[in-house]
Parts: sequence; structure tokens; C-alpha cells
Amino acid sequence: MDDELTAMENMELHAVLYHLSKKQRLQRTEELLKLVELWDRKDSLVKTFSGGMKRRLEIARGLLHHPKVLFLDEPTLGLDTQTRNLLWDYVKKLNKTEDTTIFFTTHYLEEAEEIAQEINIIDDGNIIAKGSVHELMKLTETNDLEQAYLKLTGKNIREEKVDPAEAWKMRARSRRMN
Repeated sequence: MDDELTAMENMELHAVLYHLSKKQRLQRTEELLKLVELWDRKDSLVKTFSGGMKRRLEIARGLLHHPKVLFLDEPTLGLDTQTRNLLWDYVKKLNKTEDTTIFFTTHYLEEAEEIAQEINIIDDGNIIAKGSVHELMKLTETNDLEQAYLKLTGKNIREEKVDPAEAWKMRARSRRMN
């Protein structure tokens, strides 16, 4: 996003990039800014927005062009419950009315359990199980997705692996700062 533009100008810019007609641009911009409760701030510069407001504007911008396939990476991270519910309602509507395929990553397993038709459980960069919530619970003989996930991946917190080149860069940066 461009912090020197207003919310409306950011939406307009992306709508033009996606070749939306003027009618679609105006209609979807208003619909989405209202959805994420930023319509009253449409003429405010983005640099005046809080982090949460910027996140909501990013989501609105990403939904602007009604893509056939939508990739959402942790879309509800940092959102309040109300905005999270509005987002999922809108995404479900897109899936049904526009036949949009939605791929999303989340650490909120209750969201995946409620929303996803198929789930891929990834551990250490590899898909270790996939299926519907019911299939995963049956496979692991558990009662919910969180229990299934823990049974498949383990309950212990793992030490994160650091790439040796990245570790060297971090040390070099640290030395420069001192």
C-alpha cells in the first residue's frame, strides 16, 4: 500500500491495475471498504491508519477483483473477532457466488475446522496428512482438528532451524549496530 495515498486512492489504483470498469471499481470499493469498516475513513491518508486498519485495507484490496483463485496467507492474523467474522463471511460468499477457489494458511485451527472443505497439515515443510476435518479426526481417532493436528505433529515445541547464511547475516548486522 502507498501510505501517501488515501484508502480510496489505494483501492482505485489496484482496481485500475486489475482492469475493473469504473462501475465495478466504485461498487466494489464501497462494498469492501464498508465490509472492513473503513468507509468513513476512505478519504484519510493510509499513513494515519493503525496497523489493524492497514491490515483491513490490505484485505479489501485483495478481494477487489473477485479472483478465480484466492490465496490468503494468515488472513485473520491481528484482526479483531468482528472483522475476522466479516472476512470469513465474505470469503464464503465469494466461494459460492463467484465460484472462487480459496487457499488459506492459518494457525487458528478452529477457523480451518469451520471453513475449509479440505485441509492439508504441513509439518517441517511437508504435507503429512490431508482430508476433510472428519477424515483427519477419523485417521487420528480424535474429536477435533486441534487434537488431530497435535497427534500428527507432536506436542513438543521444536527449535526452529536457522539457515547458516541467515545466521551469519544476523551476526554481521548485530556487530555493525554495536
